[in-house]
Amino acid sequence: VAEKAPAEKKPKAGKKLPKEGGSSAGDKKKKRSKKNVETYKIYIFKVLKQVHPDIGISSKAMGIMNSFINDIFEKLAQESSRLA
Repeated sequence: VAEKAPAEKKPKAGKKLPKEGGSSAGDKKKKRSKKNVETYKIYIFKVLKQVHPDIGISSKAMGIMNSFINDIFEKLAQESSRLA
């Protein structure tokens, strides 16, 4: 029985750069900057690939894991502030 090589899925980390040949009329408007939201998604993905290289994760499950990590760190911070 031939073994199937695991499909390599990379997390979407690259951002599209704006085209250089932009219109001069659009230069007058200020672009709304995106709010920089820190997540643990890339770290969760890296650990998942270390533990189970052939398994992927859905975006919904990734959101749940991100919320879980945020909750854990929040509880850790509360406990450490209580002990200090």
